[in-house]
Amino acid sequence: MINDLAQDVAGLRDQLVATRRDFHRHPELSFQERRTGEIVANRLDELGWKVKRGVAETGVMGLLEGSGPGKTVLLRVDIDALPIQEPKDRPYSSQVDGVMHACGHDGHTAVGMAVAELLSRYKDSIKGRIKLVFQPAEEIMSGAIKMIEEGVMKDPDVDRVLSFHLWSGLPVGQVVSQAGPIFSSADEIRITARGKGGHGGMPHLSVDPIIIASHIVTSLQTILSRDIAPTQTAVLGFGTVHGGTAFNVVSDQVELSGTIRTLDDSVREFVLKRTEEIASAVAKGLRGEAEFKHVRGAPAVVNDESVAKLVAEVAAPIVGEENVVNMTPPQVGDDATFFLREAPGCYFLVGCANSQRGITASHHNAQFDIDEDSLSVATRILTEATLRYVS
Repeated sequence: MINDLAQDVAGLRDQLVATRRDFHRHPELSFQERRTGEIVANRLDELGWKVKRGVAETGVMGLLEGSGPGKTVLLRVDIDALPIQEPKDRPYSSQVDGVMHACGHDGHTAVGMAVAELLSRYKDSIKGRIKLVFQPAEEIMSGAIKMIEEGVMKDPDVDRVLSFHLWSGLPVGQVVSQAGPIFSSADEIRITARGKGGHGGMPHLSVDPIIIASHIVTSLQTILSRDIAPTQTAVLGFGTVHGGTAFNVVSDQVELSGTIRTLDDSVREFVLKRTEEIASAVAKGLRGEAEFKHVRGAPAVVNDESVAKLVAEVAAPIVGEENVVNMTPPQVGDDATFFLREAPGCYFLVGCANSQRGITASHHNAQFDIDEDSLSVATRILTEATLRYVS
């Protein structure tokens, strides 16, 4: 069966590309993936999977029962797009203004559908069960935990989790499957600095929240330079600053939003705690106050050693042993981590860049694209790694 997999995947290449391009033309934002979900659910129905629609609002779960008892493996695929305007310079450019698959989730969805087809072909040799979840709202770190709350890890209980990401930081033909952290935590924070409004020409009668916010931003950098050990890593930065109404008015408040990212749970909790402490203390020292909110986030994505080793062993003969590489985990997040914290698993990366073809733009960039050869690589690895557990 596995011996025929390379030929079977090759036979699906045109289908993979066409499916990916269709989803790319019709991107949908988080919790709005209705067209995507319906296409996926209908296809799983046709392939003989037991389908549950509307999981976590717009997600889909398929269940494939094997011919005998065995492990239950969950495969997770994310399906949402981003609020980015794509140039209309490709035959498959987004047809939805202001929305674009700029992270590769269109490719992930196409791969998930191809894997579903292959596994349905091999159903008679499968011992156990396979759950295939098409998850909404990864980009806002909300879909995975909602799916888990709605029971996708139960009835039957999941033994192993496999997920992947097409990765622009690697050339097509390279794969990363390594134990330990592979992505960082990703938290959104908001700080509201409050003062006392007044006339710009009489600042002594006011408490300026712009001054407070400026000192908060600067002071928080000491967490990275003085509170965190040099051997540890963390990111703390701000992406928005909003405040004020006129050049000659001292405003009442300034709102900051930013992100905290780490590779270690204890460091994450420490940085969040110190951020709140310092913001409050700085504001108080300047006669104002600061409100801290941890809006949403996810802990670091951490791979199980044995599962990561299995995926690496599967990938080696497909891409060549020299192309199964390790890398320093980037400070980006993925809520796949919530699945991996429920059961041992592996989140692996499949290279999708190709400098010779000009496919080099990073994720979340309006020029982002993938070398579509990566779709077949991901399909074969995910299918074969799954079959190793249930055959």
